[in-house]
Amino acid sequence: MSALLVDSHCHLDFPEFQGREDELVAAMQANRVGWALVAGVTLERFPGVLALAERFPRLFAAVGVHPDTQEGQEADEETLLRLADHPKVVAIGETGLDYYRLEGDLDWQRERFRTHIRAARKCHKPLIIHTREAAADTLRILEEEAAGEVGGVFHCFTENPAVAEAALALGFHISFSGIVTFKNALQIKEVATLVPLDRLLVETDAPYLAPVPYRGKLNHPALVRHVAEEVAKLRGIDVEELADATTNNFFRLFGIDKNA
Repeated sequence: MSALLVDSHCHLDFPEFQGREDELVAAMQANRVGWALVAGVTLERFPGVLALAERFPRLFAAVGVHPDTQEGQEADEETLLRLADHPKVVAIGETGLDYYRLEGDLDWQRERFRTHIRAARKCHKPLIIHTREAAADTLRILEEEAAGEVGGVFHCFTENPAVAEAALALGFHISFSGIVTFKNALQIKEVATLVPLDRLLVETDAPYLAPVPYRGKLNHPALVRHVAEEVAKLRGIDVEELADATTNNFFRLFGIDKNA
């Protein structure tokens, strides 16, 4: 494969990777993965995310507080805007709603999501959306907060075609993780054939969700090629075409100069 891929969502700052950063970046290069975006999950961890992006020219960062994070510093607009004011920070997130692990009054989660959207609109950077068992509220809040002004990506997409259509209508991209390679992920495989090629991204969500044939093992950005190969196969196109499209989509969405 000659075209370079992008891992549009990973967590290389996590403890599993500590001290292995050079090895992981070398593995990316060996597998024709040219770039990766390291997504923030807490404000406490963000300095490590930014340090990676500053150290490695082909890594980028996003700043945000994951929707099911209940401890640590809360993200206000001023803080998000201050941290996003860096050339290697290309997005706000990951953010969104996650009703899978949490019960009770989740208004705090919805307010956090609105705060991230408002910050994204003020700094004109796209959003990285996490949604789990909360699709209706996620779409409603995105629409109410005019998130389409900045757009973004529904990362690690696991919803049905109707949710994908609604996300696309709001101006968002759809990203597929290693889940699309799982034999029983029939709904996700279907969605992977329906998303327009110019709105599609691939990712690892490393260290989670390693694709087949590495399922159950530690995931890392080099393995995004297996995601790309599966999506290309499902769509009946060459993986070179898929790689070229998803890489161009990434740079266009996040406003990055590919040649910088």
